[in-house]
Amino acid sequence: MSSSAALLQLINNPAYHDYLAILKGARNGFVYGCKVRFPHAVIMAILFGRGDVKARLRVIFRATKTHALNLAKFVSVYKTLLLLQKKVNGGKERSADTFIAGLLGGYAVFGERSAVNEQIVLYVVSRVLASFLPRASTPYSSSAPPAVAGVVRPLPPDTRYFTAFAALSWGAVMWLFRHRGETIQPGMFNSMTYLYQDSDVWTDFRTLFWHNR
Repeated sequence: MSSSAALLQLINNPAYHDYLAILKGARNGFVYGCKVRFPHAVIMAILFGRGDVKARLRVIFRATKTHALNLAKFVSVYKTLLLLQKKVNGGKERSADTFIAGLLGGYAVFGERSAVNEQIVLYVVSRVLASFLPRASTPYSSSAPPAVAGVVRPLPPDTRYFTAFAALSWGAVMWLFRHRGETIQPGMFNSMTYLYQDSDVWTDFRTLFWHNR
């Protein structure tokens, strides 16, 4: 048997599947973190960055690296803890296993406060809170494939509840921005400053339509 055939047999061996899934999870976490953070960091550096081009490139690199590595570490820790709990419980996964693995993984990886970690945690929190809205009866897309037994498909929030949720969210964040701006996450604060405060100030035609002061 050739070395490539032996390697293919190894990676497709069910006995090693769960372990290799941890490695692939780390890879996917790193790649996804790069894809999500890099364009965001570029836009933020262009709009709100300070210093010369090199300084802004360093900020982009650090933010992308932090996001990618943290996601890779979290997926690795999460999958490892799920596997350990499964082995301890005789090969069966309990309902609480995902919560425990996420809890410990979140503490280990995202527990340290940083700008990137804060953004990620706030993103997760918003999704958790929104998940409590009652769901609609139809999927997001009318062209979605038919439901398959045992396969969960995301359902959008019920329109009435989502409308109230959106209104309360925007009312709350605009009040916070005006009266308790120090409590808002820096990235969002910069964006809101650009939208709602910088648009109040100009000195000539250029700063009115082309560039801020």
